[in-house]
Amino acid sequence: MKRIVLGVSAGIAAYKAALLLRLFKEAGHQVDVIPTEASLQFVGIATWEALSGRPVRTSVFEAVDTVNHVRLGQEADLVVIAPATADVMARAAAGMANDLLTGTLLATGAPVVMAPAMHTEMWEHPATVANVALLRSRGVHVIDPAVGRLTGKDSGAGRFPEPEEIFAALAPYLEAAPGVSGADAPGQVAADAGPLAGKVVAISAGGTREPLDPVRYLGNRSSGRQGIALAKAALAAGATVRFIAAHMDLPAPAGVELSTASTARQLQDAVTEAARGADVLVMSAAVADFRPAQYVDAKIKKSEDRADPVITLVRNPDILATLVSERAAAGGAGDLPPLIVGFAAETGDAEAGVLEYGAAKLKRKGCEMLVVNEVGENLTFGTDENSVTILFADGTAPVHASGSKDRVAASVIAAIARALEPVRQG
Repeated sequence: MKRIVLGVSAGIAAYKAALLLRLFKEAGHQVDVIPTEASLQFVGIATWEALSGRPVRTSVFEAVDTVNHVRLGQEADLVVIAPATADVMARAAAGMANDLLTGTLLATGAPVVMAPAMHTEMWEHPATVANVALLRSRGVHVIDPAVGRLTGKDSGAGRFPEPEEIFAALAPYLEAAPGVSGADAPGQVAADAGPLAGKVVAISAGGTREPLDPVRYLGNRSSGRQGIALAKAALAAGATVRFIAAHMDLPAPAGVELSTASTARQLQDAVTEAARGADVLVMSAAVADFRPAQYVDAKIKKSEDRADPVITLVRNPDILATLVSERAAAGGAGDLPPLIVGFAAETGDAEAGVLEYGAAKLKRKGCEMLVVNEVGENLTFGTDENSVTILFADGTAPVHASGSKDRVAASVIAAIARALEPVRQG
């Protein structure tokens, strides 16, 4: 049994939190509900007390003799805010404690999970984006909202996930053995109890470069920013991260086990080594498909009396497909990850769209997941924004994520955690 604090903030989705509470109770957990005062306009105290079997309070001036705003946080094994409005996330990010819920957030050493619900404009507002990034950097697990029908006639990102989906995402926290208290390991509880705690994740990032001569190379526009964001999100989820960096615009994040590579063949060696014994491999690096057939030791000269040079290209190894094939050949005796995630930087054309090419690549590569994004000049490469669709080989419904690369990374890591769960149970 876990001791759960369920915080409910003032959104129309508060009624769905009652269904989440029922799932907690049916699983045998003890739940203390802390609604914000405004949320009681949507669901009243009587409902929360009837479903939880526990007294419900909203103010720090109630049950003062028990120092309630500190006690609830100290005793909790898990704090879940569902729905988490833009207001409560802003107050949490600012470290405010102006009601019982935010006071409890400051007092707890337990993992904190937030399930946002709000209109698309509010979710995508720069203030909310910054608050979410700050909360995640502190170890808070912010679940990306669903995309669909909102209040009234509006639709878009910001819909409260279904209670069953939230409950499934919380499984790693609910099934873990009781952890170290916040007093025993300050600052470590959130990561240690994260959805990827104890897992090893290998992530490649950046773009490869294939030399033509001592001066020139054949490369691509990849900046490595999405791979860096993935590494940070995996670290925040509790994973050990092996980071294989090709050429990037930014330095690798702190806290990773770093290796580097320049060419596709060097990257293949480094990725293969990092993948052995890992639980998951994420191939987000942009690997050059071709390299010059010959490397010229001296700079290729431009001269009026010489013909234009002809550069013959040959294929580079397909790192992703090679690893999948090696894993299949080894069967259960191999040490390659059970979950391999590919990235597909695609452009559509007259014959097919981006997702059609992505679906074909997923089948051809044989990996479990493929993150597909449309690329081009001023699209994805070198920018701070991205828009992806995550495809699954097992037929799971595709997941779309857009916004900052940190936000996209959080969605990908959440999908990886869900995909690893059957492996963990098996």
